[in-house]
Amino acid sequence: MPDDDVDPLERVRALCLALPGATERLSHGEPTWFAGRSFVMYSDHHHGGPLAVWCAAAPGVLEEQVEREPERFFRPPYVGVRGWLGVRLDVDVDWDEMARIVADAYRQVAPARLVARLGGAHGGS
Repeated sequence: MPDDDVDPLERVRALCLALPGATERLSHGEPTWFAGRSFVMYSDHHHGGPLAVWCAAAPGVLEEQVEREPERFFRPPYVGVRGWLGVRLDVDVDWDEMARIVADAYRQVAPARLVARLGGAHGGS
């Protein structure tokens, strides 16, 4: 696990860019990671919200996570209606879990040829 003093943005960046074919660019003024389409967006208090990431998620995951742990997970503005999951970074973050969430977000949007390159390296869905 990375040092606790590492900036959350750098941790998220490392998780995202470790995935096959992932790229980073600004979208709506925030660092965003793409694999064909966007799969994770960093939110540095975007629109007054918490320090967080917004992640593509499989159907039902948003509702399940928000119900289970509303202090950590939330429905982000704009993309929450499409099922994206908000994950707070201003709380105690389980970075192993975050790696799984990022990989699952990637699986939602990446082309099958890139997803096939994941193997078991980033956990299961």
